[in-house]
Amino acid sequence: MNFNIKKGIKNELFKIVTDKDTADVFGSGLSKVFSTPSLVSLMEHTAYSSVEELLPDGFSTVGIEINVKHKKASLPGQKILCKSVITKVEGKKIFFQVSAFDQQGEVGIASHIRYIINNQEFMNNLR
Repeated sequence: MNFNIKKGIKNELFKIVTDKDTADVFGSGLSKVFSTPSLVSLMEHTAYSSVEELLPDGFSTVGIEINVKHKKASLPGQKILCKSVITKVEGKKIFFQVSAFDQQGEVGIASHIRYIINNQEFMNNLR
């Protein structure tokens, strides 16, 4: 099956950091700053949502690899802007470059790979 996913597709999402997004809540640290798990979640969601509507009914993507550098802390109340771009497509593998920024600068960068799946087949294989 040929999917309409091409190099260069971009997406942007943002979120406001809340107390629920902080390292002390996630158990990834003691500080009340934007946690790395929250950053990864935002990055994956930005990449995922850039292609989801382009896929046929019954298909989706799953993240299979992410390499993240969390470069600076962000406080609750700060707005995080996340940007993704597809850098390469190999069959069902979609490669992304992702970056996130707050008002003071770059928060993090990542390379991310997602894989196109047939939802029903994927779930059946888990049983």
